[in-house]
Amino acid sequence: MPQGAEALDLPVCGRASDRSSGPRRSRNAMAHLDSEVKEECLREDLKFYFMNPCEKYRARHQIPWKLGLQILKIVMVTTQLVRFGLSNQLVVAFKEENTVAFKYLFLKGYSGVDEDNYSCSVYTQEDAYESIFYVINQYHRLKNISLGTIGYGENEEHKIGLKVCKQYYKKGTMFPANETLNIDSDIETDCTHLDLQALASPRDWKNTSFFTLEFYRLLQVEISFHLKGIDLQTILSRESPDCYIFQNTIIFDNKAHSGKIKIYFDSDAHIEECKELNISGSVQKNTQYVLVFDAFVIVICSASLILCTRSIVLALSLRKRFLSFFLEKYKRRVCDADQWEFINGWYVLVIISDLMTIIGSILKMEIKVKNLTNYDLCSILLGTSTLLVWVGVIRYLGYFQKYNVLILTMQASLPKVLRFCACAGMIYLGYTFCGWIVLGPYHNKFVALNTVSECLFSLVNGDDMFATFAQIQQKSIMVWLFSRLYLYSFISLFIYMILSLFIALITDSYDTIKKYQQNGFPETDLQEFLKGCSSREEYREESSAFLSCICCLRRKGSDDHLILTNQNSAKDNQVSGLLIQ
Repeated sequence: MPQGAEALDLPVCGRASDRSSGPRRSRNAMAHLDSEVKEECLREDLKFYFMNPCEKYRARHQIPWKLGLQILKIVMVTTQLVRFGLSNQLVVAFKEENTVAFKYLFLKGYSGVDEDNYSCSVYTQEDAYESIFYVINQYHRLKNISLGTIGYGENEEHKIGLKVCKQYYKKGTMFPANETLNIDSDIETDCTHLDLQALASPRDWKNTSFFTLEFYRLLQVEISFHLKGIDLQTILSRESPDCYIFQNTIIFDNKAHSGKIKIYFDSDAHIEECKELNISGSVQKNTQYVLVFDAFVIVICSASLILCTRSIVLALSLRKRFLSFFLEKYKRRVCDADQWEFINGWYVLVIISDLMTIIGSILKMEIKVKNLTNYDLCSILLGTSTLLVWVGVIRYLGYFQKYNVLILTMQASLPKVLRFCACAGMIYLGYTFCGWIVLGPYHNKFVALNTVSECLFSLVNGDDMFATFAQIQQKSIMVWLFSRLYLYSFISLFIYMILSLFIALITDSYDTIKKYQQNGFPETDLQEFLKGCSSREEYREESSAFLSCICCLRRKGSDDHLILTNQNSAKDNQVSGLLIQ
């Protein structure tokens, strides 16, 4: 009986197994179909992401808004920069011309050409006294002799006039003939203020003990004063004039005690808002037009910034989907090179450019309404942003194979070039420090580290070679011989070897890119995955002309959301169709 019972039970178990295997096979089929739908949707989204704007329009009729904004932005940002550059040139020219005028006004015997890093020099006590008194007298007569729109200004102590300070050793005696010296190295500073009323009586202030100088103890005499001026040339450009404060400082430097007193002149100009401006004409209307144009530039750059940021966010989401799918199906991670393919460096470049343009435009508007006067910062921001905008144009030229060689060569050679420059930079720094220490006292181009670096860089490019050899002073035959060995070795090493290797690295990358274009580029995991598209539709065709992308006459709706939702919607449709069957 137990055996019969077991025999009877076997068919029952078999029938139960047959009934349970049906749903299991159905679930397995649904899971397999779900995986295929998921892979197909991901592949299609990846293909669409890596298309250029024209291909995206032909595939899904998506209007290339970012391309249109970039073209419009190039025109507007360049126009804005040109207008600001012309205005900034007027500001810089006004400052420089006033500085030259001040040197002629206050420096006795100024020749128009500075001596090295100082303006002029004196060699006798009489010339020193006359130069100091000349500055004071010229300041008193300024309104009668100046050709510019210059007036007296208040200093930090809200006083109008001259501030004269002298620095000297505290006490001491010196007898060079007997080679004896007794001096206190502590430095004292004594100052006096001469207002316009005191300057009216020159005999009184000249005969004071303050202007009796003991030159063997004297370190320097410093004369400082403030002047105000108005730049009227901006009116010719239909702009509001700027008001300036010039902080002028004249220093008679005797620290070396070599029998030569160097005279330094420094003029620091600051722009301030004019208190009262009453200008009739079209200046105010022109200012309003410029402000409206700058505001429109900010709007365009903000739109470009939002679109590029949105594209990067969608790319990161797509990258996350691809990494998860690849790890789930192939049980391994995607290589770093494929992961970086999702980070579009051109979008990052555009975002940086847009941010700099927006900040620079805001500063420009504040400068226009005279709330700010930082022309230098504004020019740096606008200039750099315009540079990045024009560099970004290379991205669109890269869609054409003949123009893409430059971009691919730069990308391939950049890592090798950076490693090569790091090694060559060590040799360059060694020559820089060596030239500064040895040749600095004997050659004007080697007196400071920055000038040494600039001189060596010029030599690498074959510039100013003979002058560098000829200007070395032959006071020491040992230094002169060392300079020849130093210069010949540097030029031979860097021009004939290092520079040639540098060019060879770039040439090798160019040859590699040309071979890849002829025989095909090495395929990565991402490219192999994209080739496995079941539909086998080829969207990519070489564009014959740039006008092919100006076919965006209407838009059927944005497809950017398909990158995020296409997978789920297609999967739901396939599963529902299976259940109906």
